Amino acid sequence: MHREVLIGQLDRLRIEVPGEALDPMLWLLDELLRWNRRINLTAITDPLDALEKHLVDSLSLVPLLEGTERLLDIGSGGGFPSLPVKLALRGLKVVSVDAVGKKVSFQRHVVRSLGLSGFEPLHARVEGLAGQAGRAAGFDLVVSRAFASLGDFARLARPFLASGGRIVAMKGSEGERELGEDLFRLEALGLRCSSLERFRLPASGAERTLVVMEESISRP
Repeated sequence: MHREVLIGQLDRLRIEVPGEALDPMLWLLDELLRWNRRINLTAITDPLDALEKHLVDSLSLVPLLEGTERLLDIGSGGGFPSLPVKLALRGLKVVSVDAVGKKVSFQRHVVRSLGLSGFEPLHARVEGLAGQAGRAAGFDLVVSRAFASLGDFARLARPFLASGGRIVAMKGSEGERELGEDLFRLEALGLRCSSLERFRLPASGAERTLVVMEESISRP
């Protein structure tokens, strides 16, 4: 049943993922809810609600990707959006960062269980990460899902952005309002909004906004 529900919701949003990725995604969801009974990882406990608000919501990022990018997920929690997106696009090179150890432990369990290569879960605060070798200016895409205000996220993400890269804030209905409030902060960081993608989740109708940011001046 859940496989058909997932396929139907992705179809409604016109999101294409390989058929072989569906079962690992559903396993990921089952493991999240199983672990959640012992360790608090998510406030969403209903399986169909979690399917929409963790899997489908995360996969809304897929149409923005080619599939070979270097992706940094800041404040990833239990690995969302980065784990579902990695399962859909195996060629991605992902670093997933969260400050809560139990959430990173869950991500490591998933990586081991599914044999995922090119996915690095890090237990760290992102503020200290830019000083590590190869991290600064090392990512084509820096993403967060409901992690911080738009301006704060942009400030944290900016040091990691490679030339020509993008920052994507995955927001709810507040995304456009936050963009208007933080335009001057983005300009001060040398960033501009290159696109604003609005949609509703298929079952709940919850509003979502993807705020895509790029450098306002290209590097030489």
